[in-house]
Amino acid sequence: MRDLSGTSTPRRPGSGVTATSTRPAGGGAAAEPVARPGRTLAAVAVVQFMVSLDLSVVNVGLPEIAAGLGFGEVGLTWVIHAYALTFGGLLLLGGKAADRFGRRRVLLLGLAVFGLASLAGGFAQEPGHLVAARAAQGAGAAVLAPAALAMLATAFPGGRARVRAFGIWSAVNAGGGALGVLIGGLLTEYAGWRWVMFVNVPMAAGALALAWRLPAGRPAVRAGRPDVLGAVLATAGMTLLVFGIVRTGEHPWASPVTVGTLAVAAALLGAFVLVERTTTREPLVRLGLFANRSVTGANAYNLLAGAAVAAAFYFVSLYMQRVLGIGPALTGIGFLPLALGVVAGSVLAVKLGHRFAPRTLLITGGLLTSAGFAWFSLISPDGAYVTDVLGPSIVTSAGFGLCLAPVVSIATTGVAPGEAGTASGLLNSSRQLGASLGLAVLGTAAHARAGTDATPEALGDGYAFGLALCAVFLLAAVLAAVTVLPRTARPPRAGEDDHAATGSAA
Repeated sequence: MRDLSGTSTPRRPGSGVTATSTRPAGGGAAAEPVARPGRTLAAVAVVQFMVSLDLSVVNVGLPEIAAGLGFGEVGLTWVIHAYALTFGGLLLLGGKAADRFGRRRVLLLGLAVFGLASLAGGFAQEPGHLVAARAAQGAGAAVLAPAALAMLATAFPGGRARVRAFGIWSAVNAGGGALGVLIGGLLTEYAGWRWVMFVNVPMAAGALALAWRLPAGRPAVRAGRPDVLGAVLATAGMTLLVFGIVRTGEHPWASPVTVGTLAVAAALLGAFVLVERTTTREPLVRLGLFANRSVTGANAYNLLAGAAVAAAFYFVSLYMQRVLGIGPALTGIGFLPLALGVVAGSVLAVKLGHRFAPRTLLITGGLLTSAGFAWFSLISPDGAYVTDVLGPSIVTSAGFGLCLAPVVSIATTGVAPGEAGTASGLLNSSRQLGASLGLAVLGTAAHARAGTDATPEALGDGYAFGLALCAVFLLAAVLAAVTVLPRTARPPRAGEDDHAATGSAA
């Protein structure tokens, strides 16, 4: 009988269950069991849907969360910061831990942490409780996401089955992101904001049940110890940097508190660079990788674009609810065109990738996204959904979708095969950290523009200013692409676009 991977698998006598052969070629001792591809795909699909959903499900519920727990305007951003910082800061460490200690073991640990953190967040009684739960969620996601993807890649090593499996994975990932805003809106309006946290618990339990039945397998590598110190320094440094920025409303830039906080953040990030250069352990990222202009340019672009998109999503969600007076459920529905536009732009990028170099698509997509943000910045207190949200959403989402596959393709150009995983993980980390840093800078600027007056006019003015800065950030990303990325990049050969599309979904 043939399984999903296309390999013949014998039946155990009397069991009625198809088993995957574990006998090594040429005889000898039996190897560790290989995970059944179909079951692995099911487990990974649930995991990816959950992680993708969680990136967007909370946003629509933010006004209700603020009212329920007493968050301030700036403090509310930490519901996003806490998740993005730990997710992005620990992602590379999570991937290396999965390779060293076993992917199934690390996946189970990550699912347990993610599920328990979601449960704790749903029962939060104070702002600090929810922020801590979101940080734990991000840490769990940083552990389980790379382990799940590595298990899928191992279960489907090649051929059409691999293309089909990763196609399913990409569709589930896109579906989770697109449905997250809708599900978040419906849950917030009809069940309460706590259910945007509780919704992850049954999914984590289901994924645990599926993953528990998978064979353990052997760790992929034994040599080298994960660089825990480097991960802690990077995450702590970025957290303090964001903390210092968002508190400038209370403590001016020149105040001892702000200067001291930013100085400690700089010291921690400097220590991270020193550790990565001198550690006897396996570094999170080899700093020499940044000598590759494609890697440096793609990550600079990704960080700036991630900063702008995360902040814009935050501003538009609050504008629809606090200024236009749209309820959470309708806000979730109102975001669907934006989510679907990103998917459509991604598909178009794959098709155009046969004719144009990735650098060209990246510049074009960035300019289009910047134009969409500029249109968004024209929002007004007496605006309407069609003119102030729907129109710019279509332009912005199409442009951003056009960037996704090319930036992944560029980020791994000229990278040695042994460092391709590190380069991909670095790209995902730069997007998450950029999201947190961008929300800190742009959210603080918008809050300062709005002042302490919470009228729709003042809030709308603050959000419009923040969205105008989002357009500037995208122009800076385009400038990085023009000046840093090499001009000689070619369109991908046949088959390479599939890998780029898969990577963009990550």
